[in-house]
Amino acid sequence: MEIILKVLDSTELKCTWKEGFQQQNIHRSEEYYNLCEFENQIGIRVTMLAFVNDKLAGVAHLKYESDYPYFRDQNIPEINDLNVFPEYRRNGVANRIIEQFETIVSKKLPRIGIGVGLYKDYGPAQRIYARRGYIPDGNGIMYNLVPVVPGEMVCADGDLNLYLIKELGK
Repeated sequence: MEIILKVLDSTELKCTWKEGFQQQNIHRSEEYYNLCEFENQIGIRVTMLAFVNDKLAGVAHLKYESDYPYFRDQNIPEINDLNVFPEYRRNGVANRIIEQFETIVSKKLPRIGIGVGLYKDYGPAQRIYARRGYIPDGNGIMYNLVPVVPGEMVCADGDLNLYLIKELGK
């Protein structure tokens, strides 16, 4: 399976991305798409679209200015909102996107990060990141970007994450 990666650099690609997400029932606001397009234009985000046989297979972002305070304070770019459509999973799409982001970052910075959810739906992602050498950043789990305090009750949803770091060039 040949995977072609394209950086979001046109309104046409943004429309392709939006249509692909709509077909997959992945909901994002118009403001989100516009923000991503703008941040790509000014160089603080790289949105990567993966295509297989000219069909959109997945999308992810590299955010040079992470929303996660530890990454932002340590100047660690974050791979964010990685989505591979079900029919293309287990075919190397996520690995190809991650590899491209690691290559981009390694030219300027020594580390890259990613956050991952903690419930079963995120199991395949957890395994990919571990196999690629990502390790916990040592700050524990976060709920909505805030450390979870021992004994505190939080919801096991998409806002409950463990953040991982990979040292590049090793």
